[in-house]
Amino acid sequence: MKALPYGISDFPRIIRKNYYYVDKTQFIESLERQASYIFLIRPRRFGKSLFLAMLETYYSIDYAANFDELFGDLYIGQHPTEDHSSYMVLRFNFSEVKARLEELEAKFGEYCCMVIKNFILKYEHLMGSKVWEVVKREETDPGQMLSSLKEYVSRTNCPRIYLMIDEYDNFTNTILSSYGQDNYRKQMHGDGFIRGFFNTIKASTSNADAAIERLFITGVSPITMDDVTSGFNIGTNISMSPQFNAVIGFTEDEVRKMVTYYMDEGVLPADVTMEGLLELMKPWYDNYCFSSRKLEERMFNSDMTLYFLNSYLQQGLPPEMMIDNNIRTDYNKLRHLVQIDKTFGANASVIQQIVADGSITAQITTSFPAEKMIDTENFKSLLFYFGMLSIQGVYRGTPVLGIPNLTVREQLYTYLVEAYSKASIFNIDISHLSSLVMAMAYDGEWEPVFRFFAGELDRQSAIREFIDGEAHIKGFLLAYLGLTQGYVLFPEHESSKGYADFYMMPDLLHQPDIAYSYIVEVKYARRDASEADIIRLKQEAAEQLKRYAADEKVAHTKGRTELGLITLIFKGWELVVAEQL
Repeated sequence: MKALPYGISDFPRIIRKNYYYVDKTQFIESLERQASYIFLIRPRRFGKSLFLAMLETYYSIDYAANFDELFGDLYIGQHPTEDHSSYMVLRFNFSEVKARLEELEAKFGEYCCMVIKNFILKYEHLMGSKVWEVVKREETDPGQMLSSLKEYVSRTNCPRIYLMIDEYDNFTNTILSSYGQDNYRKQMHGDGFIRGFFNTIKASTSNADAAIERLFITGVSPITMDDVTSGFNIGTNISMSPQFNAVIGFTEDEVRKMVTYYMDEGVLPADVTMEGLLELMKPWYDNYCFSSRKLEERMFNSDMTLYFLNSYLQQGLPPEMMIDNNIRTDYNKLRHLVQIDKTFGANASVIQQIVADGSITAQITTSFPAEKMIDTENFKSLLFYFGMLSIQGVYRGTPVLGIPNLTVREQLYTYLVEAYSKASIFNIDISHLSSLVMAMAYDGEWEPVFRFFAGELDRQSAIREFIDGEAHIKGFLLAYLGLTQGYVLFPEHESSKGYADFYMMPDLLHQPDIAYSYIVEVKYARRDASEADIIRLKQEAAEQLKRYAADEKVAHTKGRTELGLITLIFKGWELVVAEQL
């Protein structure tokens, strides 16, 4: 039986050790029809490194004798291109460079020079030993070393170079998050060492006898590339091309095929069904789309999918935590970039709007420098590139970006709550709130939860100017409740059926003894609203609650819990109605 390659990005090892491999080799043909220099952005933990490892194995002369062994059972093994096994592959992974700012240039130099030296040793039999007369072994400047290498290769008959750079923007997050924009600018602009290295790469691809014939660069944002190249003139950006929407990550068909394999192997519990597993996975890991022309093709996060299935294979059960800690760690690395406006400026308000409304429109910017990343439109684009938002549709020619799944929603809730706290706008005792939610879940004591919120809104008056009306109150409640255990929250905007504001679905997977589930409708009335206005709002709420209660999704997911239908009406900032139908 094939093992799952969870956490493994070594392509030859995956094939030789009989791991399950989701075949992405069919994209090679399309890639070769593009320009020779390619740039691809995808969120973290999405399978970029494995894809590059596959390309390296396919194109490297070093694996020519093993081509059939490694690719014989894959699409490209049956349909090989002329370029297979014909390059010397030079591959960098900048995520391997970890250092404090004062050490970064030296560590970067050490790493790149080491990679180049190992490359020469690997292909010396093709280049000839004279390469060392041009490329000095003792060289410590990676730009100079690469320049010397390309000069030698360009005037010899040895094979050309396929240059691959994984996590090219690793330094962006490291420098910006820890040392600020001034230090970032020093490294990325002018004579900065990173800019110098990329200038050498550009020079190596631009002459008639270019040593670097193909180039493939991956990262999670366009910021660094804009800064070091003054735009995307180093390559063709395929990040939003419809034909490459599925190049990274898993399609639903690919997930189904994988699950079917393990079902046929008899290693999944007997009571597990295909639809049951997909029902568990989809809300957490699915719904990514990277092209407005490919809306019908939604992608699963591959890392999270493998994490989930690995738990089933090892334990016969889903993971205790639906979010992989590795994912949490990576989102934490992005936190500074997302919360760049610590005074709760326009971009924190963008997150607030997304949480409240579920979506936002944005023209996705393909290139912008770091100093402009907090411009609102660029910020929205940044959230898209990080995988915080995904393309849901198009409205009047503009992409509609929404929260793809529960994994991302939890992170946005965290960012928003932390933004409130850091800006001294609002702070709440999450531990106390969690205990109240537990009493709500097991004892049916729902009212103290919302009275607690209302009391804090009244006590901490600074929050009021940042929450404008019904939508923001709903988003506010969702953000804080979403950080507690016991329920999975589904906002109304996910159904688009005119239902109530949110369904507190019991997390029976992890807490099967929960006794109560809830549907909540929030109404907002002006401070001068009459009693008749309040009565009208109560009637509207009752109708919406009843419609939602009759929905098959609720009936299917509430299990044996008792369903409570809750109406909350705020008059200004006062909770004037809190009642159960």
